[in-house]
Amino acid sequence: MGLPALEFSDCCLDSPHFRETLKSHEAELDKTNKFIKELIKDGKSLISALKNLSSAKRKFADSLNEFKFQCIGDAETDDEMCIARSLQEFATVLRNLEDERIRMIENASEVLITPLEKFRKEQIGAAKEAKKKYDKETEKYCGILEKHLNLSSKKKESQLQELLAFLQGLFTFYHHGYELAKDFGDFKTQLTISIQNTRNRFEGTRSEVESLMKKMKENPLEHKTISPYTMEGYLYVQEKRHFGTSWVKHYCTYQRDSKQITMVPFDQKSGGKGGEDESVTLKSCTRRKTDSIEKRFCFDVEAVDRPGVITMQALSEEDRRLWMEAMDGREPVYNSNKDSQSEGTAQLDSIGFSIIRKCIHAVETRGINEQGLYRIVGVNSRVQKLLSVLMDPKTASETETDICAEWEIKTITSALKTYLRMLPGPLMMYQFQRSFIKAAKLENQESRVSEIHSLVHRLPEKNRQMLQLLMNHLANVANNHKQNLMTVANLGVVFGPTLLRPQEETVAAIMDIKFQNIVIEILIENHEKIFNTVPDTPLTNAQLHLSRKKSSDSKPPSCSERPLTLFHAVQSTEKQEQRNSIINSSLESVVSSNANSILNSSSSLQPNMNSSDPDLDVLKPTRPNSLPPNPSPTSPLSPSWPMFSAPSSPMPTSSTSSDSSPISTPFRKAKALYACKAEHDSELSFTAGTVFDNVHPSQEPGWLEGTLNGKTGLIPENYVEFL
Repeated sequence: MGLPALEFSDCCLDSPHFRETLKSHEAELDKTNKFIKELIKDGKSLISALKNLSSAKRKFADSLNEFKFQCIGDAETDDEMCIARSLQEFATVLRNLEDERIRMIENASEVLITPLEKFRKEQIGAAKEAKKKYDKETEKYCGILEKHLNLSSKKKESQLQELLAFLQGLFTFYHHGYELAKDFGDFKTQLTISIQNTRNRFEGTRSEVESLMKKMKENPLEHKTISPYTMEGYLYVQEKRHFGTSWVKHYCTYQRDSKQITMVPFDQKSGGKGGEDESVTLKSCTRRKTDSIEKRFCFDVEAVDRPGVITMQALSEEDRRLWMEAMDGREPVYNSNKDSQSEGTAQLDSIGFSIIRKCIHAVETRGINEQGLYRIVGVNSRVQKLLSVLMDPKTASETETDICAEWEIKTITSALKTYLRMLPGPLMMYQFQRSFIKAAKLENQESRVSEIHSLVHRLPEKNRQMLQLLMNHLANVANNHKQNLMTVANLGVVFGPTLLRPQEETVAAIMDIKFQNIVIEILIENHEKIFNTVPDTPLTNAQLHLSRKKSSDSKPPSCSERPLTLFHAVQSTEKQEQRNSIINSSLESVVSSNANSILNSSSSLQPNMNSSDPDLDVLKPTRPNSLPPNPSPTSPLSPSWPMFSAPSSPMPTSSTSSDSSPISTPFRKAKALYACKAEHDSELSFTAGTVFDNVHPSQEPGWLEGTLNGKTGLIPENYVEFL
């Protein structure tokens, strides 16, 4: 498991959890620093040992060259002359070998030791210096804040034969090294490519993160992450001690639905907790007048389960106003964050398909061999002008498929990409984004293809048709990569962020860009199988139950993973098995009583339950009565699988399930498993962890009705669990 991403929005909150995550990153940085330091040390030792070896071999070569023996008689035989010349020749070979070794040693110092020392000094050293500066600025900030709030700061013998055998062994050694180097060649080439790709991804990721950081610095409120808490941040809490009154800094969170206030004593200077956590239930909140206390920005909180009044001090007047609004004090206006994303004008209608087909036809007939196809962008003004022409209903209705030759290929390709980005949602849909990423992270390539194959067939029909049209075209582009230099990997880099962009721009999302690219690569390479064949037959209900039980035994469920069935609360093993048996008996009875209708209805749907990922086996249901005549193709599908959706109206079931189904019990509390944005006025918007009151079945299939903050509305039944 890798390190969790450090989000810029968490930097602003500077919560204890963020500090713990930051410490884990700092520990990993220290570990990397020590590793590089040891690597440099061992590298220098190796170079020193190689120099000593080279010196010894040179001395040995000199001895061989200088050695001469006297012959008996007045002339040397041919054999004696051959031996003398051989010794001198071998000495020359050894010298040449050592000359090459010295060059290798000098080169090793330049390509290994020097870059490592430079990286350690410039990158890791810079990070450490930045941390020192950050700690210093933190202490300075806390000191100024305390001064601003009028608080007190705290202080921190057959010699020729034997020689011949030695020479033979030495030559064998070098020959063996040559063979090893030759065998290593393919791996070295692959390693070189992998290192280059990693370096390119690192540079791209760094630029994306720096761009996100710049955006957040300019307007941090627009990039505020969805939090399960109504309000959170630092407050000073007044505490009465034996020697008087003191103000202790706490990191406080407030949940409006449950009225729970959690206070964690935490010192930003030391980065450690100063005591035990405390949770109370809010009774009332009252603003303190300036003349009633010596401190500024104060308000009083009364708790149900704690006697007396808790006096708190906010960091500013604006901060106090936000806390007062959240707690329904004298300023009860609570402004929820509105979605600032504006929908594009592009749609997956006949005009949209016509535009994409015209662009593809122009590229394949006029520019399939252009270098940098889809990577080189066109002039923005001309791209917008071309789009306006193509999106004109008069032009779009024409049967012609040609785009005028006056438009450059880079303008056409940019127009195609821009149109896809203008869609209200990505072509591969927000709710499928996480599952596509998880599929790309599977270790086995066959499993990746199978999972993505299944996910593609869960997309709405128009989305899948458009994706098929695009992938067939990109496969044609990749087949001409020798001319246009656009390989499958390059096309994945270009189209990954466009077709599979995340709903929120975060550091974690940036880290997943490389997996988005892998998904597109798999789609291009396997487009014929994925789009022209149907996924494998879905598992039976009993098999699904068995697989769920195995997965739950081997790995604890994550709150970020949607359940395969409706209920996914973490419970004891005995209670969980009991609930599973009840649900399964109920579901089997529904299946048996409606077998014919299931078979008839499923024949018109693509079998899409092949996936091992439980993330998308339950989708947000579509309300047929409240949709417009021409629903948006990006709206989620509503597969009517009785075995995966609890009935919202009475159905003939077995006696086992008649009284045991949690959904049949009216007016209960339920907790949201995921965040949801309302698409209609009758629906409720909420975040993960939200608690609803008076939850009961709705008249519309697949929906519940509940109350949140005094407002009654519809909730997708697969998004909640009952308490």
